[in-house]
Amino acid sequence: MESLLVRSIDRGNPERLPVRVYSQSAGANAQAAAEIAGLIRARRAEGRTAVLGLATGSTPLGVYEELVRLHEREGLSFANVVTFNLDEYWPMGPADLQSYRRFMRENFFDRVDIDPANTHVPDGTCAAEAVADHCAAYERAIEAAGGIDIQLLGIGRTGHIGFNEPGSPRDSRTRLITLDRVTRADAASDFFGESNVPRRAITMGVGTILNARRILLIAFGEHKAAIVRRTVEEEPTSTIAASHLQDHPNTVALLDSASAAELTRICTPWRLERVPHWSDRMTRSAVIWLARHVDKPILKLTDEDYNEHHLQDLLTARGEDGGAYDINIEVFRTLSRTITGWPGGKPAADAGASAAGAADGPFPKRVVVFSPHPDDDVISMGGTFIRLCEQGHDVHVAYQTSGNIAVWDESAMRHADFVREFAQAFPSLGRAFAERLEAAIEEFITHKQPGQPDSPELQQIKGLIRRTEARAAARYSGVKPQNIHFLDLPFYETGRVRKKPLGDEDVRITVELLRRVRPHQVYAAGDLSDPHGTHRVCLAAITRALEAVKDDPWVRDCQVWLYRGAWQEWGAEEIEMAVPLAPSEVRRKRAAIFKHESQKDSALFPGPSDVREFWQRAEERNRNTARLFDKLGLAEYEAIEGFVRLVQPAERTSAAQLPLRSPS
Repeated sequence: MESLLVRSIDRGNPERLPVRVYSQSAGANAQAAAEIAGLIRARRAEGRTAVLGLATGSTPLGVYEELVRLHEREGLSFANVVTFNLDEYWPMGPADLQSYRRFMRENFFDRVDIDPANTHVPDGTCAAEAVADHCAAYERAIEAAGGIDIQLLGIGRTGHIGFNEPGSPRDSRTRLITLDRVTRADAASDFFGESNVPRRAITMGVGTILNARRILLIAFGEHKAAIVRRTVEEEPTSTIAASHLQDHPNTVALLDSASAAELTRICTPWRLERVPHWSDRMTRSAVIWLARHVDKPILKLTDEDYNEHHLQDLLTARGEDGGAYDINIEVFRTLSRTITGWPGGKPAADAGASAAGAADGPFPKRVVVFSPHPDDDVISMGGTFIRLCEQGHDVHVAYQTSGNIAVWDESAMRHADFVREFAQAFPSLGRAFAERLEAAIEEFITHKQPGQPDSPELQQIKGLIRRTEARAAARYSGVKPQNIHFLDLPFYETGRVRKKPLGDEDVRITVELLRRVRPHQVYAAGDLSDPHGTHRVCLAAITRALEAVKDDPWVRDCQVWLYRGAWQEWGAEEIEMAVPLAPSEVRRKRAAIFKHESQKDSALFPGPSDVREFWQRAEERNRNTARLFDKLGLAEYEAIEGFVRLVQPAERTSAAQLPLRSPS
């Protein structure tokens, strides 16, 4: 099993419930599955049933995959298992695409030997007048089964567990609840629009959950970091239902490093106890934190600033005779060296002015920019993308998925109408077929049910819309037409938000492109906060492909850089290459983003009316990075795009080493 990235700190730790942090989600999944499997085997040996409380959503999928693996390869039987799911939308039929009953069948129940009669999910078809009785019966069924032995939980951005929204009492039981606006917005993409999300759901209560003998709370991704910190470190409150888990005597939070990033022992461990080893990365993090905390540029920090803010040990360990001055200079120079206007390096005659080793190797370079969706390239690294092209590199862009689910029906209808008009203007292209196609699309859309997958023809039209927009943006950025690749990875092509697991064919397609181009640089999305998981799967396809080609000669000269998407930016202490953008470059990046017209009202970016469009969020994120560098005392820029190097398989010193450079 994967070792913990950070072990618990006993002295002065503000954590109010036990926490285990793993370098990657796979470690947490394996731990949860191992505990569940151990319970099942122990109960079977005793001739008793094991009672599990189960959750849905993307978070527990890895646990279910591991349990299925244990069943298929190690003979773990679920014949003695009884399950109770946390919740279900109301109203919701068990066969509906968004049904949690269907989710559990597809991802777990139908793949193991559990008796369907032993699986319980709240009934989303229950009549309004019968809901209260159904909820009471659900509670009695749990009690009759002997109570829940292990309850598996995720956590929502509002801190909900199950669907226990802010304000849920600690002693609440299974009931019908009205969903919070944030919860409905987060679920909008599953339903192809927030207006289609049910407003209510049946959920176990907080008190029901706390009755479980063991609770495993799982959270992954940067977007969960803030609520995880509040749940773990702040006093219990009904505003955050998950915080009541602090009162449970046998709960553990299993986190990946991203979701744990805001815990005090992770982001500012020096505030808790003496740091035994001040690595370069830890020193950089501490100095940036101190500069922000006291609102000073790095070079103006004093010995007193360090002493008064828990950093006396750093002064002692790294200050030498110069005290704060030496540390300040060291960190300032490190940050300065990350800044480069030549992300692909300069020609040999001008080499030496580039950052982070980007100047190493030949010039010009062959570059592959991987884009999970057909717009992530220009949204997340558009300025760098354009600059690589302008500076003469042989830039390829590979769109990993079609992105077809993120197109409104109205946009597809407009394009179908254009095809019909186009065919009328040029009859030899097939006017009759175009008219039949438009009629069929209009008929399907007219009778389409909320959340219903698109017909194959409609999916294809939406995919073509994304493809033509991506091609326009790439060509505007300077990419040669023959260097624009559409991979259409099979895992994505389900016609709905819920995707298939990454498969061998996805990896084979990625390997084929890499071997055809033999790049000197690869850029990939490292934004693991993507709420739908597509970015995570796309990065996994790349890392598995890199593992497959690690012995190819060209790999020795290849650097892999990770950018972040619209949800999150790398921290200043993480950035290893910072590409500054002038105002004119920000405007050009924006123009490239505008080529993606179908995305300006995309269902994948739902939210209240005052939330700015995603391109504005990305632009503001780049400006905030520049403002931070400026406040730290570095040069002032309009915007900065940040990158972190991926440690490739051939570079790793052990199997447990992180793909990303370790934070400590």
